[in-house]
Amino acid sequence: MTYLMYLLMLGLVFGLVAVASNPSPYFAALGLVVVAGLGCGILVGFGGSFLSLVLFLIYLGGMLVVFAYSAALAAEPFPESWGDRSVVVYVLGYLLVVGAVAGWFWYGWYEASWGGVDELQGMAMVAADTAGVAVMYSTGGVMLVACAWVLLLTLFVVLELTRGLSRGALRAV
Repeated sequence: MTYLMYLLMLGLVFGLVAVASNPSPYFAALGLVVVAGLGCGILVGFGGSFLSLVLFLIYLGGMLVVFAYSAALAAEPFPESWGDRSVVVYVLGYLLVVGAVAGWFWYGWYEASWGGVDELQGMAMVAADTAGVAVMYSTGGVMLVACAWVLLLTLFVVLELTRGLSRGALRAV
């Protein structure tokens, strides 16, 4: 299980480097979906199966909306891919920075600190991620409603910005 977690975390770092170094929205959106999947795999490895499922579904839906808007607004006939020279320079630079930070913190990291949520409870009646969902809906209900309101407002702002050529903020002048 430890090797799988190492593989997922390594893929997460490489995916984040791929997202940060790519100027094209097509490949960046694909990289974000891959990074979301790897992050949810890490959450599953630590015992948060329900949380990872909800996070992946919400994040995947959001990324599909972002990809549709970015593809509509930035129509490039030949987008830069991960094999282009400028993107490779950015990838190598980001990997150098990640390697330097990992080397700096290498000796403070211990494998024994990787404990799952359910390993610390013994014979618990409720899994940790479902108990967290109950807390989210009970004491975090106000924040949940506020986040839903902000997402709805953001949707209306984006729809208003891209409404059409004659009405809206992004029109051809």
